[in-house]
Amino acid sequence: MTPEDHTKAAEDLLEAETTGTQIGLLTKRHPEMGMDDAYAIQNAIYRAKLAQGRSVVGWKIGLTSKAMQYALNIDIPDSGILFDDMVFAHGATVPAGRFIQPRIEAEIAFVMKSALGGAQVSRADVLAATDYVAPSIEILDTRIVRVDAQTGTTRTVFDTISDNAANAGVVLGPQKHAPDAFDLRWVGAITSKNAEVEETGLGAGVLNDPVESVVWLARRMAQYGQSIAPGQIILSGSFIRPVECPSGSQITADFGDFGAVDIAFA
Repeated sequence: MTPEDHTKAAEDLLEAETTGTQIGLLTKRHPEMGMDDAYAIQNAIYRAKLAQGRSVVGWKIGLTSKAMQYALNIDIPDSGILFDDMVFAHGATVPAGRFIQPRIEAEIAFVMKSALGGAQVSRADVLAATDYVAPSIEILDTRIVRVDAQTGTTRTVFDTISDNAANAGVVLGPQKHAPDAFDLRWVGAITSKNAEVEETGLGAGVLNDPVESVVWLARRMAQYGQSIAPGQIILSGSFIRPVECPSGSQITADFGDFGAVDIAFA
């Protein structure tokens, strides 16, 4: 793909977000596209949002579970950017029409107190740079169709990365814990929709340890001359399958002693 192709794809995705009308698969439009193209499109979206006055509040890590990696035939996670207009308060209601096809995932969030970056970032570095960890919900949306109506082809990881890793929102629970207060591998969540349990999972599903997920992100960002800034939120990756959230959905992610976080969809 050319730089002009990247820019056009980003413009189409931003238009889809604004209008609520999905675009077709980018991998159908550009069968030759690869991982570098996908991140180039994501970066074009990043530049456009900054020009619109948005600011970056953090990063999300996706495709951290073996199940999701097997489903997409990849062996590495992906990442996306959290912008200031994506933050929702615990217990808030998402307005009707805000998203196209919202889904949610339960995750452990890291909030940073100091900068983190470099190709040699370690687990100890992550813990030292973390202010606190908290229960969280990530809201997903897709500005690209999930399945091509003509061919039945499903979107690929390149489509997802281009679409800012399906990023749409983040909800932090009110509980704040020191990063070493819990064995995060054993922190789990019971995720319910309208008081019915939909999914359960443990932190170990995220690269065997959510801390290692943040290590991966910092090292990947170093390849592009980027780093994690103080105060930023890092969504370490989901340990449940995405839960569909049509209008009227009331979501609770109960993390037990670690806390809980709620969000509703009007």
